[in-house]
Amino acid sequence: EEMEKFNLKGTHLSCLYYLFKNKGLTATELCDICNEDKASISRSVEYLEKQNYLICESKTEKRYKSLIHLTQKGEEIAKSICQKIDGIVEMASAGLSEADQEIMYRALMLINGNLNKLNDEVH
Repeated sequence: EEMEKFNLKGTHLSCLYYLFKNKGLTATELCDICNEDKASISRSVEYLEKQNYLICESKTEKRYKSLIHLTQKGEEIAKSICQKIDGIVEMASAGLSEADQEIMYRALMLINGNLNKLNDEVH
């Protein structure tokens, strides 16, 4: 619902979420943390910049090395989205200890990596 309200896609949401949580990242860091390729992050950063949700710190350096920050508009939207995400994660992980959550996330990351390898082999 939030994504539709602001005309955002999954990668846009990931960028806003991680920029909000980290108070600024480079496009290269966004690629790593969002688990997305350079082209996808580049398109998302460009779209979000045009929507005035974020700003690239340097216009002269290579864009993927420039620090990216949320604008005030971006901060407000990201804060709202992050609160919803954090609430869902809290409800979904109710009853799990911190250690259980770490194991679960480690397992999910391993499964994701294996599925990505399988996808790469097929294509």
